[in-house]
Amino acid sequence: MVMFNKKIVIATHSLVYGAPQALRDYLIRYTKVSFLYISHPLFIDHTRSYYEIIEKGKIKKKSTSGIRLRITLINYFLEFILTLKWMIMTKNTYDVFIGVDALNAFAGIVLKKLGKTKRVIFYTIDYVPVKFTNKLLNTIYHWFDYYCLKNSDEIWNVSPRITKGREKLKGLKRNVYINQKVVPIGIWYEKVKRVSFDRVKKHQLLFLGHLMESAGVQLVLRLIPTIIKKIPDFHFLVVGGGEYEMSLRTLTKALKIEKHVTFTGWIKERKVLDKIMADSALAVAIYDKKTSRNTYYADPTKLKDYLSAGLPIVLTNLPHNAKEIVKMKCGIIVDYDKRQVTKAIISLMDDEQKLNTYRQNALSYIKNFDWKVIFDKNFLPLLQ
Repeated sequence: MVMFNKKIVIATHSLVYGAPQALRDYLIRYTKVSFLYISHPLFIDHTRSYYEIIEKGKIKKKSTSGIRLRITLINYFLEFILTLKWMIMTKNTYDVFIGVDALNAFAGIVLKKLGKTKRVIFYTIDYVPVKFTNKLLNTIYHWFDYYCLKNSDEIWNVSPRITKGREKLKGLKRNVYINQKVVPIGIWYEKVKRVSFDRVKKHQLLFLGHLMESAGVQLVLRLIPTIIKKIPDFHFLVVGGGEYEMSLRTLTKALKIEKHVTFTGWIKERKVLDKIMADSALAVAIYDKKTSRNTYYADPTKLKDYLSAGLPIVLTNLPHNAKEIVKMKCGIIVDYDKRQVTKAIISLMDDEQKLNTYRQNALSYIKNFDWKVIFDKNFLPLLQ
């Protein structure tokens, strides 16, 4: 463990465990720096904003805000004010402010102008050409992205496509905005609880994530009557929630496949999620290119989660690393097509030797994306 006499801030919007929570855990476990962790809920979450003051790996203080309204835009403004208030309240000057998304990075830039932090890192978890259907809101979103790109000391993008997207869509040339670097989504390899292959439910398929129409869960549901003709004990485990969940539950009943499908809802506890993933044999990420707005530029967390549990993936060719996953023989690329998806699922589930080979390939590949490896490379230089 390395000790650093630095003060850090992480400000983020959160729903489930992801990059900002991993960075928080990394700082606690490997650096022991003093830091302020600020977390705001996403608009689909009904929890509250909170902050933690962490010193020498221990939470010294934690406080939750009682402010939470039903109007998303007003909440964003209130969260911005809370970030400023909580930082100023500590009466410290911080060495590095890491703003996860443009709104939090913007707060960091304002605080830098006020002399409350020396450096601002804009951590871009996603980049979406059409974030909002409302043109004015979408213009505002891209203005914040541009402003933070221009005024932050360093920009961390989870995918190499984000830099290209900014240049292609907004003319923000890479040779001008040179402080962008790729800091991919990772996993805690040693923390993931896996089971031996003989204990895996060989015919259980997993979906993990936000239940939207573009996620393709409905396509898998419609395939089940065909799949169970070949694999009678096939089971589809759906972990997550969202606006499309009720439609998927209704479709499950209409197809009369309830005994082959389980919906768990959101699972926020990481240990519980790891345990659930460990039981499955195969996972899906069937993004519909026609309706998916954010996957192309992102580094989907679920893919890394799947691979960390040893789950090969049946996926469409939309994520930036889809072809690499196939090249490493830990996944199969399909079109958004019933026949292709059915064939891919059966080809792995009906061949245990092939399934186990793909499982071992997945575990070998994902070791390169351990959070410690990623943050040692990208974060430790900031503390020198």
